[in-house]
Amino acid sequence: MPIMKSKTYDQALAKLRSICLALPEGRELEAWGHPTFRAGKKMFAAFGQTEGDLTLGMKVGHNRQDQLLNDPRFFPTPYAAHQGWVSLHIDRKTDWKEIASLLREAYCQVALKRMLKALETTA
Repeated sequence: MPIMKSKTYDQALAKLRSICLALPEGRELEAWGHPTFRAGKKMFAAFGQTEGDLTLGMKVGHNRQDQLLNDPRFFPTPYAAHQGWVSLHIDRKTDWKEIASLLREAYCQVALKRMLKALETTA
């Protein structure tokens, strides 16, 4: 299903970019028709749509995945849940401080030691 971009899509993507690209060596790369965010070469988040709803997938690891899936806002990321990914819907009620914290956790799952060290110095 092609992405139907809207003002809400653009606003959410702008917020995600401001969070993810501020992380050490954070970068954006389009993959599978979606914006993805990476720590160097490793992906830690992906933004897209599922059945018309905006979604954010994040690599959180299996232990954290189990915790988050107990919250009805989260669901297993299609095709990636087996690798410790969860997704949630992005809407007007989204708590962007919570998203920033989750994205930082996801980043730490894949970041190299030098990136983590740089992250500590910016905190």
